[in-house]
Parts: sequence; structure tokens; C-alpha cells
Amino acid sequence: MSVTGSGNYFEDFRVGDTYEHQRGRTVEQFDNYLLTHLSMNTAQAHFNLPYSQALLDGNFRERLVPGPCTLGIVIGLTSEDMSENSFADLGLTAVKMPHPVFAGDTLHAASEVLELKAESERPGAGFMRYRFVGTNQDKKVVVEGERLLLLKKKSHFNREKRA
Repeated sequence: MSVTGSGNYFEDFRVGDTYEHQRGRTVEQFDNYLLTHLSMNTAQAHFNLPYSQALLDGNFRERLVPGPCTLGIVIGLTSEDMSENSFADLGLTAVKMPHPVFAGDTLHAASEVLELKAESERPGAGFMRYRFVGTNQDKKVVVEGERLLLLKKKSHFNREKRA
């Protein structure tokens, strides 16, 4: 199931719902450079091509894209369906990155709703925890984890708009 519209408030989700997010995103060398340098990451495998290619007996064809960059792209791919109506990102857990990402890889994402819980202190919001999986063009898992959000409730949001 995939949603691209207004059906992504707290009440619209059910535990067990799965989403194959429609958009993919090709990772550019710019993505790698930007995050590597903004975060002051000094690991040469991200910006030194000969160094990266010599790692692991020459198994890397290109500079490695840093994990936070991969994570950001994949979570971004889930956002239209999962978190467009969120108030807050509350946490990331169980994050794993089992396969490297390189410039030129095209990433895709899928999600599954794991838990929904009403928020007692905010009647217009509820918690949603979902599992995300990011894969490359070869269907290899490059990142997976769980994300916890605070989502708007449609009932409360619509009442505010009428007032």
C-alpha cells in the first residue's frame, strides 16, 4: 500500500500497514562531500578515492557514502507517506547498515507500522513507531531501523481549521 496525499494522519495508520514508497533517489558525490565535510568527518574513505579503492583488498569501487547520509536519504524517502503530518521526530533505534553505499547507487525505501499509541498529554496527537528498510538498485539492504514520531490527529486538526 502506498499513500501520496492527505491520508497520513495518526488515525489513517494501522499496525501492520506496509508501504513501498514510490520515489527512489540516486546518491550523488555531492551528497557524500556535503555531509562528510559539514560533519567534519575525517575518515578518508569518504573523500580520498585511491584510499577507498584500496580498502578491503580493493572491494570498493568508489568513495563510501557516510552512514548518516544514507540514513537521511532513506528516511526522506519515507517522509511523504509516513511523517508528512508529524509534530516531532522522537527517536531512531535498531539502526543497521549492512551494505555500503556509493555515489551512483539509487536508493528505495519500504516501511511497516509497528505501533500506534494515543498521546495522553496532547489530545491532537499520537505516537507511531515504524520500521524502515532502504535498499539499493540491486535490492541489497543498505539501512534499516525503527523511527518514532508524534503525528497529528486528523480529528483535532480539522476541528482547529473550522474554528
